[in-house]
Amino acid sequence: MPHPDRKAEGFSPFRRAGCSAKDLNGKRRAEDEGHSVLHFKYEPSSGLAVRNEGGVHESFPFPGVLLWENFISEEEERDLINSMDQDAWKESQSGRKKQDFGPKVNFKKQRVHVGTFSGLPAVSRKIVLRMSQEPLLQGFHPVEQCNLDYSPQRGSAIDPHLDDSWLWGERLVTVNLLSDTVVTMSCDEGQREVRVCVSFPRRSLLVLHGQARHTWKHAIHRQDIRQRRVCSTFRELSPAFLPEGAYEALGSQLLDMALAFQGSPV
Repeated sequence: MPHPDRKAEGFSPFRRAGCSAKDLNGKRRAEDEGHSVLHFKYEPSSGLAVRNEGGVHESFPFPGVLLWENFISEEEERDLINSMDQDAWKESQSGRKKQDFGPKVNFKKQRVHVGTFSGLPAVSRKIVLRMSQEPLLQGFHPVEQCNLDYSPQRGSAIDPHLDDSWLWGERLVTVNLLSDTVVTMSCDEGQREVRVCVSFPRRSLLVLHGQARHTWKHAIHRQDIRQRRVCSTFRELSPAFLPEGAYEALGSQLLDMALAFQGSPV
């Protein structure tokens, strides 16, 4: 059913698995010399992406996002950060620093090796167990944890991207620490781009799945990093690495190692 506040007849930016090729209301709102960018904000309570401009309210369903606020306590946040800061942070791209707990992967050649992977860190056992309280995350068994450290002084950001789907499975799960931020979802077709801003509060958990995982790119822009921000992203295996998949044996080995929670950064 159409949203009662939607004023634009035929408005459908979620067309073609998440992104419409048509102009909103038959208009192009030009930014940066002809590149049309439409800005929406995600509302967790309604599951809608919403836009207000010139007194006109426009919205569309935006499935595939789950936000669990206050997923961890302030004390748990301190313990997680203290534990992370005892290990070395490696320089990464775009002003980020990182710690990886996962297998060695060449995504271009579709090759994966155990390498020096020794499992997820012990400090994560409790929060991974807690995830299963959410019905969407039942059966979620991560085999990789990537910690990223963002700082405004370093101009930290991450460009719009889609995560791999050869090795990594349906659900991407991220825990946000130390400061609030915004995840910008985007879908670009030619000269037209739709952006949906998802507010991501401190100590919250965010799940991307379905169209939000596979169709909409996600990014963290520099202007949305105002103080130190640390996040942990957990990834599960794709069906190819699960029972009856082509790489079942390797997947079983990675799961056994990961869920022993005895790992150190690789």
